Amino acid sequence: MQSKDRQMKIIEVRDEKSKREFLKLPWEIYQNDKNWIPHLKQDIEKVFNPKENKAHSHGNITRWILKNDNDKTIGRIAAFVDDKIAFTFKQPTGGVGFFECINNKEAAFKLFNTAKKWLEKQGLEAMDGPINFGEKNMFWGLLIENFTDPNSYGMNYNPPYYQSFFEEYGFKLYYKQFMFKRDMKIPTQQVFVEKSKRILENQNYSIANVRKLSLKEIADNFRTVYNSAWAGHNNFKKMDEKTAHKIMKTLKPIYDKDIMVFVYYKDQPIAFYINIPELNEIFKYVNGNLNWLGKIKFLLHKWINPPKTMVGIVFGVSRRFQGKGVEGAMIKWAEDNIVSLNKYEETVLTWIGDFNPQMLKVCENLGATIYRTYHTYRYLFDQSLPFERCPIVE
Repeated sequence: MQSKDRQMKIIEVRDEKSKREFLKLPWEIYQNDKNWIPHLKQDIEKVFNPKENKAHSHGNITRWILKNDNDKTIGRIAAFVDDKIAFTFKQPTGGVGFFECINNKEAAFKLFNTAKKWLEKQGLEAMDGPINFGEKNMFWGLLIENFTDPNSYGMNYNPPYYQSFFEEYGFKLYYKQFMFKRDMKIPTQQVFVEKSKRILENQNYSIANVRKLSLKEIADNFRTVYNSAWAGHNNFKKMDEKTAHKIMKTLKPIYDKDIMVFVYYKDQPIAFYINIPELNEIFKYVNGNLNWLGKIKFLLHKWINPPKTMVGIVFGVSRRFQGKGVEGAMIKWAEDNIVSLNKYEETVLTWIGDFNPQMLKVCENLGATIYRTYHTYRYLFDQSLPFERCPIVE
């Protein structure tokens, strides 16, 4: 008699039919979950398209669907290796992501085993998940707290039972990710008021939104601060000019110039606080498909039902200026120049890892509360080896 595991069939996604099955599975998993807002199919497919995702130039990715004995798709997973990152760890490490599965441990383990075998053939000894093949601002981490609010744009959402699948298989916590939320009407804490006053007494400093800047100028400023702020961090990859311009070009259709902020020292950018409207407050109307009809729905609801939540997607200060109060000056400026616009009621800060205590302290001082918690896991193929958490950023 065949086991249930043998009745399940793994199929590598290689044609349009299997691709459609891969993309439509979440509608089966979340059909009774009123909080779920689907990722855009177009966003997902960009990850797998070498023309859209530069990670393909220095890596490899594949994906599978899992079918039961009735030929029904019941699971999916992707596995990938980024050669620029994988071999910087003690155990060369790949990734898994886009995991979805019915509530069946055998099915989940079959998907994990499939990814593991493929990664072993690539010469890897560990896998992180669920993560993205590319930037960390999308599709990163497993939701483990707060299943009662709709998900933010680009952030994973999953059933609670996924956590047991990962942990029972042998994945261990590599780091926690926290998203914070803050009511914009709460006055800025005195510590930030004092820091702002101290900074702005020096006429070499200035703060402004990007209303007077071209897209190229915004991209160049962003790249300058980004490369300075994160230099020296674990697995930091310097951002090139092309990437910076592509990021801003992608944001252009949806950004609000009033809520993108730069700090300057002697007219040179040294810090940024980049916010965008919460897109899922609009994308919930397009049902995961930004085709021509979806675009019409998006534009209509953007006008009729503009987002009331502002999302801080990235916050950074050049290393030379960290600890001087620049972050406080930006936060006070936001209160004086953004809150007064009455466009947004609350702000959500994109995830911050527990390996970054300095930024967690800023959020705590800001009076923000933890809104969602995610886990990024790591699985060592040799389970007898000692496991190490992600190192703390100094």
